Amino acid sequence: MHKRKIIFRDISWLSFNNRVLQEAADETVPLLERIRFLGIFSNNLDEFFRVRVATLKRMFEFGKKIRMHLELQPGAILDEIHKTVAEQHKEFDRIWNEILRELKKERIFLVTDKQLSKQQQAFVLDYFNEEVRSDIIPLMIESIQSFPVLNDKSIYLACSLSKKDKSIPQKFALISVPARRLSRFIILPSKNNTDKYIILLEDVIRFCLPHIFSFFGYDTFSSHIIKVTRDAEIDIDNDISTSLIQKIKKGLKNRKSGKPVRFTFDKEIDPVLLTYLVRRMGLQQKDNIIPGGRIHNFKDFIGFPESVFEKKNLRKKPFLHPALKNAASVTKVVLKKDVLLNFPYHSFNSVIDMLREAAIDPEVISIKLTCYRLANRSKIINALVNAVRNGKMVTVMLELRARFDEEANLEWKEELEEAGVKVLLGVPDMKVHAKICLIKKRVKNHTIHYGFVSTGNLNEQTAKVYGDTCLLTSDRNIMADVNRIFHYLEQPKSRGHFLRICKTLLVSPTGMRKQLIQLINKEIKTARLKKPAGITLKLNSLSDEKLIDKLYEAARAGVEIKMVVRGIFCLPTENRKFKKPIQAISIIDEYLEHSRIMIFHNDGKEKVFISSADWMVRNINHRIEVACPIFEKNIQQEIKDIMQIQLKDNIKARILDNDLSNQYVNPRNTKKIRSQVETYNYLYRK
Repeated sequence: MHKRKIIFRDISWLSFNNRVLQEAADETVPLLERIRFLGIFSNNLDEFFRVRVATLKRMFEFGKKIRMHLELQPGAILDEIHKTVAEQHKEFDRIWNEILRELKKERIFLVTDKQLSKQQQAFVLDYFNEEVRSDIIPLMIESIQSFPVLNDKSIYLACSLSKKDKSIPQKFALISVPARRLSRFIILPSKNNTDKYIILLEDVIRFCLPHIFSFFGYDTFSSHIIKVTRDAEIDIDNDISTSLIQKIKKGLKNRKSGKPVRFTFDKEIDPVLLTYLVRRMGLQQKDNIIPGGRIHNFKDFIGFPESVFEKKNLRKKPFLHPALKNAASVTKVVLKKDVLLNFPYHSFNSVIDMLREAAIDPEVISIKLTCYRLANRSKIINALVNAVRNGKMVTVMLELRARFDEEANLEWKEELEEAGVKVLLGVPDMKVHAKICLIKKRVKNHTIHYGFVSTGNLNEQTAKVYGDTCLLTSDRNIMADVNRIFHYLEQPKSRGHFLRICKTLLVSPTGMRKQLIQLINKEIKTARLKKPAGITLKLNSLSDEKLIDKLYEAARAGVEIKMVVRGIFCLPTENRKFKKPIQAISIIDEYLEHSRIMIFHNDGKEKVFISSADWMVRNINHRIEVACPIFEKNIQQEIKDIMQIQLKDNIKARILDNDLSNQYVNPRNTKKIRSQVETYNYLYRK
């Protein structure tokens, strides 16, 4: 393999999160959305520390014996992460202060416990007594021999209690802020209808500290927010005597007490209390002890109250696909022709309707589908439970190891099994990430298969904000392969050959890598013959080194390569050896770009795929993933048109260059194109 610079995965990810921060800084974005983007940035960073930083720290501690595909210098990468995150925190604080000024212009005030009017003080005290007090049990940490394990999804008020005359010694206490049960935001009464006042839950508690600790005899109180982020990676061992469910439950339990990878605190905290906390928690500087502002766990600001804004930022409503608009039955349409749904523009209800129809159709024998992340009150689950009640055989492959959804999926498992659904629990050492559905229908003496292949989760909530693609189809060849995958999932130990004999779908881990390389090789061969050759890709992440090498080879051969990659992007696009420059952009906008699309010129006979898989080692080597070819010419054209719209975006597109500069594509004198708006209009007109 030739030597060349490659952009480290984690540094590239931080560059992606900086693009999220850019949206928060953008004054053209509605104020509420800017606040939510700060929340998304914060939530992303929490997950990054829980998983990626924790992994790098383990690698660094274990030395050179453990190496992942790109992380060859974990110590150096960690140093660069700390430097980059510190810079981003400064930018975050600048943006938040700017947003606070803009909120004041709109007569929206975020007030602290020190800024309350007498009327508001009375309201806060009543609210505390009625809603909050029962959840408050202070931990008198000096009296506890073993320091408590702090939940990494919670924030804590670190309190210092003292008496002005020093007649009793100073004491320290911790209070968990119950933001998971109660709203973080409390709207306060106002003397007029113009001004809107909001107080944070922790400030309600701060105001009431004298009431909480009244029986101790203290009269002086100070309190500051602290937060711990822990190593959240669940390591599934190879102990064959332990069931997968027990391993997951054990991992969840261990996650709550995982090693701290970051400790953040209000920089105004009492230094004596801070020193005491750091010592009792056994933290060292390498554990990322980071001073910050007054507010932590900013992810809660994704739920900032919309009601305080005069102008409501209403998203455009999803609409029915034109082929389904006046149809009496989704199933009847799909049995005649393929239908491509593009979320969140098209309504997700069409997927639910197809499953509902199957649940009550007397000719339907069985329903099989894979689930990764489900909505809280899932209509998908409701349809499946009703299918069982109607005598259908229902099989659900429920991926218990969907990161941070493990607990919810364990609960879904119990509910499904109680209803009579056959629940498959995955494949050893491999996540099932493919989004597929197979419905078997018996008409007279013939068996008909139909269903879907999707790039996104079966989640009606996220389908309103995630840009995904779902093919509803009864194509025999596609459904035959979907059937083979389910045969494998039902008995993975003895049916591995079912994945290898798939003829139409590209399936990982058995054939996808080889087939992708073959498709790229064909473009390279064509380019070397001086004929048109091209690859257009839309991905969430690109970090697989072997596929990056192939794209390098293609660019050197003269293949025209265009890419839209939302997140991780490890391929330097600027190289003098490229016969044609690689065009690579990232789009961060109102909706989260989530679909994966691959288009290969194929000597004029274009091959178009939608896929659940990113081009990462984990997706290609360690997951069950599916890439589905699109056969109908009109749907191929639709996908190509949408990709062209995205590639022309000059409002929300950033250039993916070697320096990770995140420069916006300059519209110059050309027409301004915001791809998500243009895509909505394009699909709505069809």
